[in-house]
Amino acid sequence: MTPDRRFDEDDRLSRGRKQSVLTVSPAVAFLLVALGIGLGAVAFWLGGHFLGGRGGPLHDPNAKLRVASPALPLDAEENEAVELFKKVKPSVVNVDIVQVSRAVWSDQTSERQTSAGSGFIWDDDGRIVTNYHVIADVQKRHNMMIRVVMADRNAYDALLVGAAPDYDLAVLKFAPQSQPSRDAIKKIELGTSHDLQVGQKVFAIGNPFGLSLTMTSGIISALNRTIESPSHTAIVGGIQHSAPINPGNSGGPLLDKGGRLIGVNSAITTPTSNGGNVGIGFAIPADTVNRVVTQIIQSGHAYSPDLGVKLYDQQKLRRARYDRGVMIEEVTPNGPADRAGLRGMRVNSRTGLAEPGDLIVGIKGEKIDSVEDYERVVRGLKPGEKVKIKFLRDDTERQVELTVGEA
Repeated sequence: MTPDRRFDEDDRLSRGRKQSVLTVSPAVAFLLVALGIGLGAVAFWLGGHFLGGRGGPLHDPNAKLRVASPALPLDAEENEAVELFKKVKPSVVNVDIVQVSRAVWSDQTSERQTSAGSGFIWDDDGRIVTNYHVIADVQKRHNMMIRVVMADRNAYDALLVGAAPDYDLAVLKFAPQSQPSRDAIKKIELGTSHDLQVGQKVFAIGNPFGLSLTMTSGIISALNRTIESPSHTAIVGGIQHSAPINPGNSGGPLLDKGGRLIGVNSAITTPTSNGGNVGIGFAIPADTVNRVVTQIIQSGHAYSPDLGVKLYDQQKLRRARYDRGVMIEEVTPNGPADRAGLRGMRVNSRTGLAEPGDLIVGIKGEKIDSVEDYERVVRGLKPGEKVKIKFLRDDTERQVELTVGEA
């Protein structure tokens, strides 16, 4: 019963409060209303006075444009970047891959851009260099075409001159029916990569995420990195740099402070498959680009250095307790290795047992411990170059000199 009594007491108090409000005299009520109006007016006046004094009125019909302070002169580093962009901009292009579809019941066609990359004008004839992986779909699918967008935003159809998947490079040329004026063709200035140094400034210009003619800068972070090509071979001598590059920069130029081409941007390291730049970009070195692009222009494809050997499976070799080197399984008849006297695995005609091939443990003074080492070193050789090969035969270390061939 105690809770009920409390409720009754609260109810009586509530009724008493209501009653007291209802019995206020008209005179008192009038005074209270007047007092409230007065206090509100005073508060409104004070608020307007003090706020208006600090910030002024919300609008001023006499407001005028502010006078801007003069810009400071560009410093030497800024001038360097500005002039570089002006110089190189006309040589950089977007490379768009377009899918062409034809309507089922008519001759009308439609186009859809499927991917995009970057590129640059290589020579006075208007040939363009880009990455192979940018245009790979064009070789694989019949309804794909290449469209090049130049710095003036004019677009032109382009044809594939040739490609080198092992080096992730391709060369394009404007289609005969879609030619820019001769004045619009500005070839890029070519530099070298063998004399680069870690720490020197670099610049990248390209088309990241479709944002045309974007320039970024950084430094060379490391040299002689290995880049994996679209054909899963090693591109040696790669340049690692910190200039921010992202999807769409592929095929664009990496430049030194003079605006010379020192590499072709090809890859980034990213934590996830769809991630962006984390400060680790890779470029194919200009010396490699010069050699491979020239070969493509000459013949439509590039030549790779070749020793004329087929290597034995590395896992089987390790299971056979060879803990270093690469073993020759076969030599190409009359190839570089065959002419130098190297030999592959064979069956002893007298015993009928398989005999091991020569175990290559060094090339051109570099230690060879694995297939990866072999590919990295051989990729850095030049056809026609003479190199010394160190190998084991019958547990005896030997050395021969051979002339590098080409494949």
